[in-house]
Amino acid sequence: MQILITHGSMARTRVLHLPRWKLLLGALLAALLLMLTSGGVYHYFFLQAAREGWPVVSQLVRWVVREDLAQRERFMRENLDAMAHKVGEMQAKLLSLQMMGERVSGLAGVKAADLQPADPAASAPTRGREGRDGKGGPFRPLRGSSLETLNQSLAELDDRVALNADVFTLIESRLLETRLQALLVPSTRPVEGPVGSGFGFRYDPFNGRQALHTGLDFPADPGTPVHAAAGGVVQGIEWHPEYGRLLVLDHGNQLVTRYAHLSQVHVAVGDLVRRQQKVADVGSTGRSTGPHLHFEVLVQGVPQNPARFLAGGAVQPVPGRVLN
Repeated sequence: MQILITHGSMARTRVLHLPRWKLLLGALLAALLLMLTSGGVYHYFFLQAAREGWPVVSQLVRWVVREDLAQRERFMRENLDAMAHKVGEMQAKLLSLQMMGERVSGLAGVKAADLQPADPAASAPTRGREGRDGKGGPFRPLRGSSLETLNQSLAELDDRVALNADVFTLIESRLLETRLQALLVPSTRPVEGPVGSGFGFRYDPFNGRQALHTGLDFPADPGTPVHAAAGGVVQGIEWHPEYGRLLVLDHGNQLVTRYAHLSQVHVAVGDLVRRQQKVADVGSTGRSTGPHLHFEVLVQGVPQNPARFLAGGAVQPVPGRVLN
């Protein structure tokens, strides 16, 4: 392709030679420039006119893109309905979880007043009456909800989830406290085997007079392991003229256990011991007629019947076996 350029003041005529590939490249660049210009006009003019509601242009734009807007609106509505259904399901599950938490809190010994929010302003009627009024009825998920309604429902769910998390934390703390207290109660036999002499009045094996026996006697061979009846701290290890080699464990709350007539002790004063830990060996030291363990439980310094503390309370003395 040739282009001739002439001018009256020019002495010569200029000739431009344009190859075919340059023409194609120029056409592509022009088309691209046209597309960019139209896109810019569309985004910065028509869409702004539609948003701001210009009198004529907005109606024209809405008429052109009404199908696209309708499709987007249907898509948004379907998503809002799905979200509303999920929110309804979450509310139902949260209500069931809250009811279960209230039942478990009763088992853990947590009072209903402990489950209420600390801030009185946060005690809304729907929250304050939960757990005291009856609940029920068919499940009706949210329908036709707006985005603002869903956001409000999600915010309320978030508050209720946080409250229930605190409730379960309190329940877990109380259950752990109860478990720790149970571990410190002497409810495990220190020696396996029958009881030779129970708690109460009996005839003394040395002088034949009636006297109070302040513990349980477990006959066993010398060297039989003696285990801690509960977790605690070694309070004392001493030689007693009547108890012989004596081990004393402190379990807290003014509760103490004694292990007497031992042949050997495997712990030291101040040691922490756990339930069923081996702490000593059976012997026949002190005022004893034969190898056995004399086991005592004292509360505030007063001897108690150990059979009431041992597991099941099913500790019955064997007739004819009396040891001091």
